[in-house]
Formats: sequence, C-alpha cells, structure tokens
Amino acid sequence: MAEATREWLAVKAVAQRCDVTVNTIYRWTRDKSNSFPSPVKLGPNCTRWRLADLEAWEAEREAAA
Repeated sequence: MAEATREWLAVKAVAQRCDVTVNTIYRWTRDKSNSFPSPVKLGPNCTRWRLADLEAWEAEREAAA
C-alpha cells in the first residue's frame, strides 16, 4: 500500500491551528452548512482530525478569499 503516513491532530491542536476555541471547533463540526472537516473516531475516547483534511480546508478558504 502506497498510502502516505497520516498525521492526526487532537481538538486542542486543531483549535490552536485555527486560532479559535475548542468549543468553536465542535460547533463548526456540527454545522453542516460549512465545509469544516469531520473528525475521525479512532477509538472510544479518541477523536482526531486528519492534517491533510485541515490543510485542504485551509486552501479552500484561501482560494475563496
């Protein structure tokens, strides 16, 4: 399998990357009218975001600006 190594970010790291609060990240995730990436449930107490998904979302926002 030629899949690149995936990097995962916890909600605190996502919030810091986006310069918002953790609550805002969860609100963006619940809001289906925006294109914020959905988290991936890796275990019963482990939710993470793919770095590649966040980078694509950031690029999309930059292109729209």
